[in-house]
Amino acid sequence: MSTLDPVAVFRTEAAECLEAIEAGLLDLTHQLDNKDVVDAVFRGLHTLKGSGAMFGFEALAAFTHHCETAFDRVRKGEVSATSELVAAVLAAQDHMRALVDQPDADHGNIGHKLLAQLQAAVGGKEAAPAAVLVPAAVREAPAKKNSWRIRFSLPANSMANGTNPLGLLDELRDLGECTVRANTSAIPALDELTPTDLHISWDVTLTSEQGRSAIDDVFIFVLDDMELSVEEIDGPTAAVVAPADEKAAPAPVAAASAAPVPPAAVPEFRPVEAVPAKREAPAAVSQAKAAENVRVPAERLDELMDRVGELVIAQSRLSQLASASTDIALRSVSEEIERLSGELRDTMMVLRMVPVATLFSRFRRLVHDLARETGKVIELVTEGESTEVDKTVIERLADPLVHLVRNSIDHGLETPGDRLASGKVEAGTVTLSARQAGGEVIISIKDDGRGINRERVRAKAESSGLIQAGQPLSDSELLQLIFAPGFSTAAAITNLSGRGVGMDVVKKTVEALRGAIDIVSVPGQGSEVSLRIPLTLAIIDGLLVRVGSGRYVIPLSAVEECLELSLEEDLRSRGRSFISLRDSLVPFLRLRDLFRTGTKPDVHQKVVVISTGTERVGLVVDQIIGDHQTVIKSMSKLHNNVATFSGATILGDGSVALILDVGHLVAAGQQQEAQLRVAG
Repeated sequence: MSTLDPVAVFRTEAAECLEAIEAGLLDLTHQLDNKDVVDAVFRGLHTLKGSGAMFGFEALAAFTHHCETAFDRVRKGEVSATSELVAAVLAAQDHMRALVDQPDADHGNIGHKLLAQLQAAVGGKEAAPAAVLVPAAVREAPAKKNSWRIRFSLPANSMANGTNPLGLLDELRDLGECTVRANTSAIPALDELTPTDLHISWDVTLTSEQGRSAIDDVFIFVLDDMELSVEEIDGPTAAVVAPADEKAAPAPVAAASAAPVPPAAVPEFRPVEAVPAKREAPAAVSQAKAAENVRVPAERLDELMDRVGELVIAQSRLSQLASASTDIALRSVSEEIERLSGELRDTMMVLRMVPVATLFSRFRRLVHDLARETGKVIELVTEGESTEVDKTVIERLADPLVHLVRNSIDHGLETPGDRLASGKVEAGTVTLSARQAGGEVIISIKDDGRGINRERVRAKAESSGLIQAGQPLSDSELLQLIFAPGFSTAAAITNLSGRGVGMDVVKKTVEALRGAIDIVSVPGQGSEVSLRIPLTLAIIDGLLVRVGSGRYVIPLSAVEECLELSLEEDLRSRGRSFISLRDSLVPFLRLRDLFRTGTKPDVHQKVVVISTGTERVGLVVDQIIGDHQTVIKSMSKLHNNVATFSGATILGDGSVALILDVGHLVAAGQQQEAQLRVAG
């Protein structure tokens, strides 16, 4: 059994913590006076600092401490939250991520520059960078000191997992004067002792100007797994005495406080197990929630998906053998295996699906940074965040969406002055939306800017040799030119655009995902780019059909209905390939002619009506064999340019069936319809 690397676990949790900090900072840009958000960011920074110190990321802990101190001052009302402070901590957060990923690398003087920005953002009152942490008692001087009795114990495996209890004690000393006693009664005999296990618990008496919340913050990142009791011992409760049979073994303390509490004022030790922790119920709830989720490496899911795919192919082979057999028992087993493999496939597909919210959330920071860089006022709106897509699709769409969002902001949105002059509101809007349509998910990037200048696009295309001067193009074909390699209408190369590589990357990535791109642009009102992407790249339900002697798979999610096309109707429709379907004409393609099978049509041909969005087209096939669980296999590099097919699958008899690209066939049918209407 493999054991998890504690440092790898820390890096994973640190990444989640940094994402939460970033989300809080971006929320704070819209609500600078929101105390709850300030507290959330402070807790995130405090957790990251403490966890980093425990796992040996000292540079991360020392750097994060200064950001934590800044937000501590904000939450105490010493300084106000400003956009400059948020920007400084966002930049510092990027440096924190670098310190997590590469703790031993030479980061130069980046940290000093960022801390200087942070110091300026809080009004120059922040202390200069130092190697030691500033005690909280020095930063704040309330009029009253309180005494607290803190008893805690950690799980036996705490030290093996990277938790250092001495670090917790040091943080308590930073809060004020404290006396520490260790309970060693639980330490087993030497022959039963496990060196890596922790058997000591502690009883601490703390006199501090800080409140209960400061004590809770010390244990904030280990609270779920520990036993903790915090009691205020001022007044009558200070005289509580433990039973005489309970003994405590004093532990040597490395650094005593300047003015220790007299021994007579310190109650005797009471075992932690005998005192219920005040946060026991919330901790139990937290543990229950944590138990509901299991962190699994993505590679294991991919490997499991491959095994499920092979099982589906084997099940298809079994079904074929059973259908040719007269053995009732074999058929019964085959049907049961088919049912179970289908359920397993569906369960596996759900495991791989993730909401697009995980993708959209990345763009809040991008839009924030671009707004500061361009001087534009930008509002990001997200819709359909609960729409789920295969995790592989999410990973591969990240870069294309970055290019599209940057393009919308740089080329689409106007400056505040231009927007006001044209009668628009000062803030431009970029909308990211997702919705499911059949077996596809449609992700749209829409802006309310100036729209695409078609004259500039044509002029650039002609000067670049992409089209001939005066060459007739439809509006859709003209707009698709912006995805050509090296194409850019930017007057100068900037950090955002001008090199002509971004949109080319978008097109190549979407095509590699067997998707398509649609563009709609209205001058003066804005543009919308829609990416139509398959929900999954692994296993789909398909309709197996025969054309000539070959077998093909049509994605079942795109199939609307199946009709019969008699030989007489086929002959009547020659030259006008349309069928009448409920008072509407639907164009159809003869796959036998498209694939050049060289065979005669069957007497009773079938028309499979497929659709993408609002567009429909019929596919004429010789035979509909039936539904088929289709494990998608990629085409070889030699077939990358064959747009009619999106992949291949292995049938039960070992032969290969090609998977039809529905989007391409619908586009071909609509183009044929347009040509016939022009000719007619």
